[in-house]
Amino acid sequence: MNLEFNKNEDALRLLVSELNQKLAEVKKGGGTKKIDAQHAKGKLTARERIHHLIDPESEFLEVGALVGDGMYEEHGGCPSGGVVVGIGYVSKRQCVIVANDATVKAGAWFPVTAKKNLRAQEIAIENKLPIIYLVDSAGVFLPMQDEIFPDKEHFGRQFRNNALMSSMGIVQVAAIMGSCVAGGAYLPIMSDEALIVEGTGSIFLAGSYLVKAAVGEDVDSETLGGASTHCEISGVTDNRYPNDEACLDAVRKIFDKIGAPEHAGFDRIKAELPLDEQKLSGLFPVDRVKPYDMLEVIKCMVDRSEFDEYKPEYGKTLICGHGRVDGWAVGIVANQRKIVKAKKGSGAASEMQMGGVIYSDSADKAARFIMNCNQRKIPLVFLHDVSGFMVGSRAEHGGIIKDGAKMVNAVANSVVPKFTFILGNSYGAGNYAMCGKAYDPRLIYAWPTAQIAVMSGSSAAKTLLQIKVSTLKGQGKEITPEAEKELLDEITDSYNKKLSPYYAASQLWVDGIIDPSDTRKIISMGIEAANHAPITRPFNVGIIQT
Repeated sequence: MNLEFNKNEDALRLLVSELNQKLAEVKKGGGTKKIDAQHAKGKLTARERIHHLIDPESEFLEVGALVGDGMYEEHGGCPSGGVVVGIGYVSKRQCVIVANDATVKAGAWFPVTAKKNLRAQEIAIENKLPIIYLVDSAGVFLPMQDEIFPDKEHFGRQFRNNALMSSMGIVQVAAIMGSCVAGGAYLPIMSDEALIVEGTGSIFLAGSYLVKAAVGEDVDSETLGGASTHCEISGVTDNRYPNDEACLDAVRKIFDKIGAPEHAGFDRIKAELPLDEQKLSGLFPVDRVKPYDMLEVIKCMVDRSEFDEYKPEYGKTLICGHGRVDGWAVGIVANQRKIVKAKKGSGAASEMQMGGVIYSDSADKAARFIMNCNQRKIPLVFLHDVSGFMVGSRAEHGGIIKDGAKMVNAVANSVVPKFTFILGNSYGAGNYAMCGKAYDPRLIYAWPTAQIAVMSGSSAAKTLLQIKVSTLKGQGKEITPEAEKELLDEITDSYNKKLSPYYAASQLWVDGIIDPSDTRKIISMGIEAANHAPITRPFNVGIIQT
């Protein structure tokens, strides 16, 4: 056991080290030369601005750090989607912060930039958190304008959200610290307060070159839309500041006078560390085939390692129960990965059930547990290591679809905040039932061991191979065993790349990849954020299959 534990611990440490190296590279943005150029203009970088803005020694939970990874390489890449987003503390007030990274294509918006900005606003809306925009962007990346400009979830949606958030009473403050051009000019001006930095901040619907082309007027950028123009003449901005630091200090002063938020009333007591926290890294096998006891993993996450399991002798492939994380009361739904024995009535033999698979009894149990948590106003945490629902005639005859639908219904209609962590596999409909991205978790993060897809790499590759071989035979072509193996390897490699948590993070299917030891912190900060938003919608599952 100790040998296996040490092997798991070493493998996970290696994965976390690779993650940290990747994050360190991403945090350089457009690179050292671009950072130096930013400093030469007297400007801080996006991450330096956030560091100056947030309270000293406070936590900053980054969202989407790996967005854009491997994308747009023909255009020079787009680290972090060209924008830094996260939840932080300003004058002791928890808030969302959005900072354009001008070292990445002058802060221009790529398609994934829009997706990430909308995710930031979604977090603010769901949790009724104040939001701060640190604006420094050249606007839409023109070569890809058709993929970012006109559709519902494109560039314009952020201004719609500005208006919606204002009507909801969500505080929005903008600091114009560089370029703010064209449609993007509406974002700070639709905020409650717009501050601008002298000499570097500018805001206009059309830059000097476009003005010359459109109306023949020769005008420099500062006269057209600099701090003096907008603070003294147009009244578009509210105040100006000599440098980035002074502007950020002004934002802090605004936040230290904001009134207290309403609270949802989620239960919290004094936090205590798990007794088994240090065991976490050695319990989880990097080998995705090996079974393990998820209950032991849960005990490494909850305060005092105390977990009150719900229906422990029924529906054993899903673990449900209550505990506390950093003092917050939570309901946990997790996939059990060891093989379990399910008793059958009327003298029938017990059934062996595979770990990581959702059976009818486990789906039935989880649905009832989720409904109970909604009744009691307890936030939900989902821990994924799921291969999917059970298949085959026995499962179908037993009503697996009906019971699965019941669980999906309960998840979809939940009104308490949900938080999702993908530890291992997250395949097929199992992803949906366990509150995947489509089911509106407030936050969703993956461990470096995660895999997300409709099915496992080996299953998908074999299925795709059969289809390909059948197609070739239909065309009258024969394929040799050697060619078939080569084709299988090619399909497997291609599929496995998209199974990677890094692929998921680049697409914003997850909010990021984390060191497993950060799971407790994220749950705690997430519930603290959710506690800003009282639950107003009644819990109602509608018509449910029985």
